[in-house]
Amino acid sequence: MRVLLLYPRFPKSFWSFEKGLELIGRKALLPPLSLITVAAILPQEWEYKLVDRNISEGVTEAEWEWADLVVLSCMIVQKEDLLAQIREAKRRGKRVAVGGPYVTALPDESRQAGADYLILDEGEITLPMFVEALEKGETSGVFSANGEKADVSQTPIPRFDLLDRHAYDTMAIQFSRGCPFQCEFCDIIVLYGRKSRTKSPAQVLAELDRLVELGFTQAVFLVDDNFIGNKRNVKLLLKELKVWLEKNRYPFRFLTEASVDLAQDRELLEQMVECNFYVVFLGIETPDAESLTLTKKFQNTRDSLSDSVEAMTKAGLRVMAGFIIGFDGEKPGAGERIVQFVEKTSIPMAMFSMLQALPNTALWHRLEKEKRLNSQMGNGNQTTLMNFVPTRPLEEIAREYIDGFWQLYDPMRYLDRTYRHFMMMGAPRNPVPRRRLNWGTIRALLTLCWRQGIVRETRFKFWIYLFSILRHNPRVCDHYLAVCGLLEHFYEYRAIVRDQIESQLAEYLAAKAAAESSSESVQESAAA
Repeated sequence: MRVLLLYPRFPKSFWSFEKGLELIGRKALLPPLSLITVAAILPQEWEYKLVDRNISEGVTEAEWEWADLVVLSCMIVQKEDLLAQIREAKRRGKRVAVGGPYVTALPDESRQAGADYLILDEGEITLPMFVEALEKGETSGVFSANGEKADVSQTPIPRFDLLDRHAYDTMAIQFSRGCPFQCEFCDIIVLYGRKSRTKSPAQVLAELDRLVELGFTQAVFLVDDNFIGNKRNVKLLLKELKVWLEKNRYPFRFLTEASVDLAQDRELLEQMVECNFYVVFLGIETPDAESLTLTKKFQNTRDSLSDSVEAMTKAGLRVMAGFIIGFDGEKPGAGERIVQFVEKTSIPMAMFSMLQALPNTALWHRLEKEKRLNSQMGNGNQTTLMNFVPTRPLEEIAREYIDGFWQLYDPMRYLDRTYRHFMMMGAPRNPVPRRRLNWGTIRALLTLCWRQGIVRETRFKFWIYLFSILRHNPRVCDHYLAVCGLLEHFYEYRAIVRDQIESQLAEYLAAKAAAESSSESVQESAAA
């Protein structure tokens, strides 16, 4: 069996980082971990080719001709290209199997596009069902775990050998699935449950051994939605990871996502820093305690959010954070309060979004019951209006959002926050893997200095801040410059956010005015 693993294209988003990646000669931020894990679970006597449409123009004629079966996986934000690729594969007479979070949440759309096999839920359970169906000669099918969760301690090492080693900025592995919390808007607990299931330390170290064997040198992102969801098992992993890193001369740095309560577990925080973790993404969402309580994000209400950010930063972790506007009962000015919090805590990269109801979440079901969902499907992108009727005017929320995003990624503000953050940051405890000094690295540095240090209004602060970092916290300088480089993405992306939201808002207001006018006409006719 010859299997073409096809990964759909992401639209431009907060995380696409095109301009920043161009500086360092990379094509995409992360590899398709889902598909190389699928390749590891499926029979190893089969042949596999991987086409990631985020790093290539698309599938070649030779690759289409070679394939007996096309397998796709995607998240909701990739759905447009997923459906297009399903149709293209079927046009060429190929059998198509699809899976992943989007297909699990909304399987009918892929079926209508022509997919033959829907592999829902977690592949460790449903892929063997799919293989059995193929062996029986079945030409279609839907394979579901029916609520059962996979034992990830049995998940094989992903097929990292299928990846283009030079295309990705950061590698990806997974330690756990699931999250113990109950945030109303989150689909992770719907997809993976509230029990954090983990791999064994031996599994994770074997995956790292494989990356070393294949010559990968990038930082490694543990893609867990809450890395510290099972603190006991995390500490056991970190204990063994520390020994592995020392033995292998610290080949990798790590980044991950975690809940804010990490700051209150000093032992765990210290272990992470000792194991070369250097970035953590936090779901802060909002500084408004009432909104956090309403959305059941209680873990963010127990301690000072700003103190937690400061504790992690001083320990040596660069903090990234997600923020959301549009919660029910939210008071006017929420966008400005988020901006003020980001400025106060000096978080360089704040992912700011309007709230969207994702399929099958508690929020989705509540809004559906209240008849507040509209026909627009949420996609999790920053360039999309809310897909439900909020409790305050949508136009008010949208304008606060546009203004807030524009302020957050004003070049001077971004540079100021980045400088303050890195001046506060604890220095790395261990040797830091460095990018090889080559012409590409030199060109990236020269381009950054030209754009931010000469051409733009940041020119004076850029040099003042750089020399200050070199003088007072020199071991974070490479990291500091990398974050400065990401401004190249946000410099363009903030205009994309503004233009697309304003366009959608204008359409919404026009439709609203037309509906109101039609309603008035009906009332006048009835009165006559």
